Amino acid sequence: MSRAVTRRLPLLGLAAFATMAALRICDALLPSLALEFGATTGQAGQTVSAFAISYGLTLLLYGPLGDRFGKFPVVAVATLACTIVSAICAMAQSLNGLIAFRALSGAAAAGVTPLVMAWIGDAVPYERRQEVLAQLIGATTLGLIGGQSLGGVLADTLGWRSAFWLLALLFAIASTLMCIELRRGGVELQTDSPPEALSQSMAFHRSIRALLVDRWARRVLGFAFFEGVFVFGGLAFLPAHLHRRFGLPMSWAGGVLVLYGLGGLLYSRLARVLLRRIGETGLARMGGTLLCFYFGLLAALPAWGWALPACFAGGLGFYMLHNTLQTHATQMVPAARGTAVTVFSSSLFMGQSIGVACAAVIVDAGSAIPVFIVSSFMLPIIGWWFAAEIGAVRRNEAPER
Repeated sequence: MSRAVTRRLPLLGLAAFATMAALRICDALLPSLALEFGATTGQAGQTVSAFAISYGLTLLLYGPLGDRFGKFPVVAVATLACTIVSAICAMAQSLNGLIAFRALSGAAAAGVTPLVMAWIGDAVPYERRQEVLAQLIGATTLGLIGGQSLGGVLADTLGWRSAFWLLALLFAIASTLMCIELRRGGVELQTDSPPEALSQSMAFHRSIRALLVDRWARRVLGFAFFEGVFVFGGLAFLPAHLHRRFGLPMSWAGGVLVLYGLGGLLYSRLARVLLRRIGETGLARMGGTLLCFYFGLLAALPAWGWALPACFAGGLGFYMLHNTLQTHATQMVPAARGTAVTVFSSSLFMGQSIGVACAAVIVDAGSAIPVFIVSSFMLPIIGWWFAAEIGAVRRNEAPER
């Protein structure tokens, strides 16, 4: 890869890290927010779903912007916006106000990770793309770990507002470094799409139509949606479940999810070896199977300690499945990769928002155990079905590389 690529990758990784931390920061803050504002855990959970809904809807705006003005500059502006909104979240005076600010935060964050994925699709050949995307997973996983674990620690020590101040600082560092890189000049990286297609700057409606008429693209988007429903619906309420059922302090309950992130980090280090040995279909099957084990064990926990191996297996399984989906998403419409990848991410996060909203109703009515049971049943079906679809595509109509 060129020096421009290697220089910009860490900066984009830092922005993606901060975005994932912002996505998951409220998971371990829910009991503190409920106590602060006199609400139920499910009501406080709207801070999670508001971020996800806004993120999913706003994604559709960033794709064409990235295709038109360049993905790196758009990511830099979005990261700067995240800095401002995170600071506003830290000063919220009501739960409704915080929910509204979290929605704004999701709208700003939507311009980061999906466009980073699309930028990698532009800069990296398909043969190496899943490996480089796995490195991005390392950054986002560290953000996941930081958001979930530090959220609980800060809630128990300095208060929940300090978590949002820390996010504002992270975004400020990332946006400053990217602005410095932009001031250095240099042209935006070109994509591997045909020059004539790029010169036409594919219109948004044409990009969407190209996605909808392509059978394989529709399948990838559908798998992403249901992955979001069944993975994140249960994940958002795991710290609160451990706190309620076993009396764990939220700093401990949030810390348990560090193992989920460590599973993802292990995958990011083993991606090249796993891809070579079991291929994309094997990754999808094994990912779905491990997610079945993860949620099944959470539903039957005899003691909180069993959540540790369950979370590790869940993180490893999720990223096996999700990284394979991501790689195919970068190749759905190469001539408008920014739009295609943001539509993919929109499907994922709309699924997440629906999953969290439905799970909140179930949690307030009883416990999170029914949510875990449904996820343990559905996710292996998704993984094995996706693997079968990849096999069919390889045999009949392999995607253009």
